[in-house]
Amino acid sequence: MSSTVEIYVYLEDENIDVWRPVLAEHIAENTYRILEQSYNRSDEHWRFEPGDKVVCKMTKLSEGEFLVAVENASG
Repeated sequence: MSSTVEIYVYLEDENIDVWRPVLAEHIAENTYRILEQSYNRSDEHWRFEPGDKVVCKMTKLSEGEFLVAVENASG
């Protein structure tokens, strides 16, 4: 049974490091599928998009440690 969790996706083309919290379906071990959600491509450019399967790892960010999408798993 899969579960829904919050992961963080890096925003490209920003002046500072920005991470967007998004909902994802846990598929297996450290693999997740980013769920469809509100995503305005004209406002933000996510490193990974809704529908992508990604590998995540716990990563220390300025606000604490979070589950972060680090690479595409569909490949």
